[in-house]
Amino acid sequence: MSSVPRIHVAADFTVGGDVVLPEGPAHHLARVLRLGEGAPVRLFDGAGREAQARLVEAGRKRVVARIESVETGHRESPLTVHLGQAISKGDRMDYAIQKAVELGVAAITPLYTEHGDVRLKGEREAKKLAHWQAVAISACEQCGRAVVPTVLSPRALSEWLGERSEALRLVLHPGTGGALEHSDAPTTAALLIGPEGGLADAEVESAKAAGFAPLSLGPRILRTETAPVVALTLLQYRFGDV
Repeated sequence: MSSVPRIHVAADFTVGGDVVLPEGPAHHLARVLRLGEGAPVRLFDGAGREAQARLVEAGRKRVVARIESVETGHRESPLTVHLGQAISKGDRMDYAIQKAVELGVAAITPLYTEHGDVRLKGEREAKKLAHWQAVAISACEQCGRAVVPTVLSPRALSEWLGERSEALRLVLHPGTGGALEHSDAPTTAALLIGPEGGLADAEVESAKAAGFAPLSLGPRILRTETAPVVALTLLQYRFGDV
């Protein structure tokens, strides 16, 4: 693992140009890691570009990096997966988002479901969404991705199902199998993960009506934050880059 810090900066990268780092990363580099002028850093813009840079200023209030070279990131999966994840409490949702990003997911939509017990509104929803996007950015910094997956605004499961057009659509549902036995490798996939109490029967039927095939992950019941890790690993192994 590289010891050079990777930092997400939403900026245009120009060789020879300077980038003022955001407050959080700046504090981490200058005050926590105690890096000084001349220290190398890697920057990525979240849209697929990487930059090798070097600190030219590392003060208490301002940290500036100068771009030395720019390249296109090369760690995106050939399989574009949109994850529909039922919202769960506490750190479970953070874990699911973090691991999904590490496993190459392209987009994540938090979902309200019948058995889900989390309901967010107004400012609370906005704060949660910003937090989840920050979790995704942090995961990209760690795993080497230059594209930050979008965490979309939470919505009702029925609404999300109505928007799906991916070539392969899967809903996790115990006791079924064979959903990954496709002869043609899809380039897009949608994956639906229910809450801790599982999807309601009517929700599973709605997913099937929207073209989702049931997918079983074996005889044991997985937690809602474990299920996307296993399912995404299988998808990336079968059709992606694992």
